[in-house]
Amino acid sequence: MPELPEVETMRRGIGFLAGRRIAAAEFPRGPVRPILVEPRPATVVRQIVGRTIGGVERRGKRILIGVAAGAGRPRQWLVIEPRMTGRFATTTPPTAGHVRLVLRLAVHADLPAAVVCFWDLRGLGTIRLVDDQGLERLCGPDRLGPDGLTVTAADLVTGLGDSRRAVKVALLDQRAVAGIGNIYAAEILHRAGIDPRSPCWRLGAEAWERLARETRRVLAEAVRCEGSSIGDETYKTADDRPGRFQRRHRVYGRAGQACVGCGTSVVRIVQAQRSTFFCPQCQRRPGARPARRSKLPRAGRMA
Repeated sequence: MPELPEVETMRRGIGFLAGRRIAAAEFPRGPVRPILVEPRPATVVRQIVGRTIGGVERRGKRILIGVAAGAGRPRQWLVIEPRMTGRFATTTPPTAGHVRLVLRLAVHADLPAAVVCFWDLRGLGTIRLVDDQGLERLCGPDRLGPDGLTVTAADLVTGLGDSRRAVKVALLDQRAVAGIGNIYAAEILHRAGIDPRSPCWRLGAEAWERLARETRRVLAEAVRCEGSSIGDETYKTADDRPGRFQRRHRVYGRAGQACVGCGTSVVRIVQAQRSTFFCPQCQRRPGARPARRSKLPRAGRMA
């Protein structure tokens, strides 16, 4: 957390940066754990201030702020990975002490000066300034697979078809498909009707087709809902609104509650040290017998 839908929402929330000039940049020092910044913060500031932002992109779970070429300098990229608790803020950030980067934008045409902050509560995020070659090393095909919003069954079979890993664990491999994390892996597998414990190599062509289709559908739906704000709602949009997709979660975080599809109790297990939620009735492994239904009442239709 954040995963593809949250990071895509961040990208859209700061998309107005494109075409604006960076008037000033700061890496505030505070009493909290510093995040990784490469090269040194002073070097980053010196290289980006006064330059124009060419665009804002996303690769998997990373935000790319393009710094246009100019004054004898090549195009560069601020590659920001929010990881667990990072987010962007165009309004007052939740706490001043956890602001990691401040970009101050100059007046542009009829647009006033503006400020964008990158805020990170736990300090696990990263900020790197790289050139085109550095971007390829960080976000190229050797590091990131096809994007989850466009992935196909052929992509999944190529990346995972021979794997002996459980399919839920494999979906978290960013080299196979970029953008999926723990929340959306659970939701995708439930809608695809696939047991998260199923070894990849045992899935047939029809299962891979369902998995690719539901990956695209779930992630696109979550983007429309501006992501999921769970727990203490650390994740919010750039203008400080919670996401809404958590209202549509069918299994994630619902252990012991009734499956929205069949009424069977949702189960929680641990895979690769991460919680996995699934319905043993709707999501059966190949060759498995039907699970015994619980006495929980069937849940109502999701909003």
